[in-house]
Amino acid sequence: MQPSVETLVQLLESYRGRDKVIRAACYGSQLVGGLLSRKSETDVPSRRLGKRLLLFSAQLSHCRTVLRLFDDLSMLAYSHSYGLGAGEEDAGVRFVSVLSNVADQLYYPCEHIAWAADAELIKVKSDKWWLLSTVLWGTSLLLGILRSLRVLLLLKKKLGRNERDGDGNSRSQIRRQMQREVLSVLSNMADLSNAIHWMPPGFLWSGQFPNWLVGLMGTVSSLIGLMQMKPGDSDGTDSP
Repeated sequence: MQPSVETLVQLLESYRGRDKVIRAACYGSQLVGGLLSRKSETDVPSRRLGKRLLLFSAQLSHCRTVLRLFDDLSMLAYSHSYGLGAGEEDAGVRFVSVLSNVADQLYYPCEHIAWAADAELIKVKSDKWWLLSTVLWGTSLLLGILRSLRVLLLLKKKLGRNERDGDGNSRSQIRRQMQREVLSVLSNMADLSNAIHWMPPGFLWSGQFPNWLVGLMGTVSSLIGLMQMKPGDSDGTDSP
């Protein structure tokens, strides 16, 4: 079996890897479907394919929403293990990380209630719960950006000290860490742009993104997430 195929199989065998693949397929379908749907009205086959891809994307998104019904305990376990961030050397990173964990933990029950309301399992209006879950997601993304920027600042200072000491191995490791944080910032910014798009009308650029742009932002974020996966990453929670 080809190494690329083996890698894909390993991804699909883990919950986190499968979720990232589904997420990439979801947003990729929305990107292509959105572009095809903008074709001229005379190009009927392309527009029809575009609509089918958008429907496929919506079904994958619903699939991920259902799968996240079982993410609360894993998120709770992670938050409990992190605690108040006693292992962090910087107080700023620790504070932002704790707030981010709180936002992530609250996100799941809000989304569950919204999903249950849409499925008519409970008699409440889902709109406010979808809004609250989007706000919590956006808050978590913003906190993630702030955390990465703070870590980048600390790593830059550390890199300067290592350059004076002449430690080549340590410098290369720090540079790799900085690259990961830069990618995390780009990923969170792409997701945050979509989170703002899904806010109520009148808030910044809410409702202004066409389908293809939502798909593009989500695809960029998803590909970065796949790039950053470590071989042992099999559990955990992921972004919507």
